[in-house]
This record gives sequence, structure tokens and C-alpha cells, in this order.
Amino acid sequence: MNANVDLRPKAPRPANVPEDRVYDVDMYALEGIDEGYHEAWDRVRKPGMPKLIWTPRTGGHWIATNGDAVAEIYADPTRFSSEVIFLPKEAGEKYQMVPTRMDPPEHTPYRAVLDKGLSLGQIRKLEDKVRQVSAELIEGFVAKGECDFSNEYAGIFPVKVFMALADLPMKDVPFLSKLSRDMTRPAGNTPEEMAATLDEANKGFFNYVEPVIQARLGGSGDDLITIMVNSEINGARIPHDKALGLISLLLLGGLDTVVNFLGFFMIHLARHPQRVAEMRADPLTLVRGVEEIFRRFPVVSEARMVAKDIEYDGVQLKRGDMILLPTALHSLDETKNADPWKLDLGRKNPSHSTFGGGPHRCAGLHLARMEVTVTLQEWLKRIPEFGLHPDAVLVYKSGIVAAVDGVRLAWKPS
Repeated sequence: MNANVDLRPKAPRPANVPEDRVYDVDMYALEGIDEGYHEAWDRVRKPGMPKLIWTPRTGGHWIATNGDAVAEIYADPTRFSSEVIFLPKEAGEKYQMVPTRMDPPEHTPYRAVLDKGLSLGQIRKLEDKVRQVSAELIEGFVAKGECDFSNEYAGIFPVKVFMALADLPMKDVPFLSKLSRDMTRPAGNTPEEMAATLDEANKGFFNYVEPVIQARLGGSGDDLITIMVNSEINGARIPHDKALGLISLLLLGGLDTVVNFLGFFMIHLARHPQRVAEMRADPLTLVRGVEEIFRRFPVVSEARMVAKDIEYDGVQLKRGDMILLPTALHSLDETKNADPWKLDLGRKNPSHSTFGGGPHRCAGLHLARMEVTVTLQEWLKRIPEFGLHPDAVLVYKSGIVAAVDGVRLAWKPS
């Protein structure tokens, strides 16, 4: 957690917010997070709570509280814009990455460029390399009978895969990872302080990718960055400022989200050996169950900005109002998924917004699915039974992307 919640100011209640919609919820300092990130978000929801509540924390904003609201708001850019997607709003206004800050139709050609570089066909070509990276990392510690999963695997595997995909040096990872953390969990007690942190990180990304873009313009390489910067938007070369935002977005997504997701589901498997046994017994159960794993352990809580004055869920929303979309509150909604806390590897059509939704559905979902599938396959091939290390101290962090540190795992070395 990057600050003491008691030091964070509360915004005054706007005239359009009914008093009974006010709840004290800080997305960066969730109450009870020591017991788990998803548990903390679920604690926010109360019986009979409306679809939208308002919190005076983080600059003051609405929160969608169930699966229907999260999915509906993601899907409708005409009412809920991506003009600002990070909170506090002061920080979100400093965020300059594209196309996540665009709405259709401006967004559409940029998304097509992303989809070209991250298509299922392109990602399938990487499987052997992804598998090699995973296997080598696990082989490096399997004989020890334990590992710090956060530092020895989760913090390396998806990063190494992405850096190879982008043809960037691994030596740059610590610097870029720090920028990613400052974007998704910005330090500061006030909206202004958090905005300053995010702004510096955004500028750091732009400064880093500037010479990379210049070096690859006109190139014929098959790395992700070369493909992106030499793509056309509406018949012309992608504008330089948009190229900065697009390549920076790729780095942010590749260096933070999957890194943190891996830790959450490995904690669960360490505590539930019966799920591990199910995957070992049937390789198809593992492959088919990956979508359920994504359903059960979402880590993103981004926002949308109200695009125009509207009525929604019985309240008046004003243009510029912000709505937080905690994907955990979709996944754990029992009206959308029966027995939502159970990781049911045979669940049919799990309902979730782990990859977002609407026109901004995560472009990297094919890579993320492959990385999780390969991790499970290569891990269970070498470490069929494991648990949490008795000295493990789990530290959960909330934000735009949640994180967990201290994931120490142990097993009997063969």
C-alpha cells in the first residue's frame, strides 16, 4: 500500500450524489486487504447495495458494484467514455497512452494495429519460445524445493517473453517495471501528488520509447514495435505522438498485469491441492480451465468517465463524473457465476470482465492466455505437488492493477 488511508483527503459530496449512495472506499487502500485483494473488494459489497455507489476518496468517484454494471459500462462508450480511465481523475488526465484513452471511431484504426501485432496467429508462433523461457526458469529452482515465486518466476517470465517479443534488452526491465508500478499504483496522499507520480512515469515511458521508435521507423523487422511504428492509420503513417502512446501502452501492459496475475492464482493452487490434482489428471481440464482461472482472479480496476449528463441506476450522472469498474466485483457476483469463490475448472461460460470489455477489450488476451497455460503445464510437469512455504508472508496491494508479494512456495524436491 503506497500511503496511509487516514492521510488521504475526502472530496465534498456533489449535489447530484444522494447521501445514501456515499460509502467510504479507497481503491488504493482497501479495508481488510491484508486478508486478500479479492476478499477486500467483496467486503465492499453489502446486501441490497445499488449498482452505483459514490466514495469521497481518490478525488471522489462512483463505483460499479455488480457484474451487470461493470459489463454494461465497459461496453457503452457513447455514455461512458475512455477519455479518462485512471483514478484519481487528476492522475488520469496525465495518462497519455493510446488507444486506451480514445473512443470509437477515433479508437478503431489504432486498435486494428494492435490486433495485427497481437493476433492469435502471431502469438501462436511464439509458443515454443514461451515454453522454453518457462521451463528454464523452473529448472533453475526446482531442485531447491522452494522458491520466491514473485521474484523468481512471476516477475521474470512474462517480462522476458514480452521483452523478446518487443526486441528490447532485459537490462532495462527494473527501470521500466518501476515506471509501471508508478502508473498503476501511484504514490501520494492527495490526487495532486498521485497525478505528479503518474505524470513522471508517463513521461519516463515516452522518453524511453522515443529513440526506440526512431531507430525502427522504416525497418523490416518482425518484432512487435517495428510492426506497430510502421503501420498506417487512415492511409498515413501513424502520428509520432500516437506512436509514443501506443508503444508505451504495450510496455505497461506487458510488464505489470500478467506479472501480478500469476501470483494470485498460484497462491490459490498452493492452498487447494485438489485443483492441482484435477489438472494433472486431465491435460484438457487444465487447458479448458484457464478461462475460469482468469474469471476467478481479476486484478484490474480501471475507470470510465461519464460522457454526457444521464440518469443511470436511479441517480443523475454529470459529464466528467468518474466510475470505477472493479473487475473483481463482476467475477465474484453470485448472480453471474454460481458459487463464485470456487475455482471450478469445469465451469461452463464463466462470466467476467478480467480482460475489460467493449471496444477496449484487452488486445493482449491471447498472449496472457498462452502464458498462463504454459506456466501451468511446465510447472506441473516438474512440480506436481506444492504448497505455501510455512514462512510465507503475503502482502497484497490494491490499485489500478493489484499486486501480491511474498509468494513463497515449497515442495519435496525429486
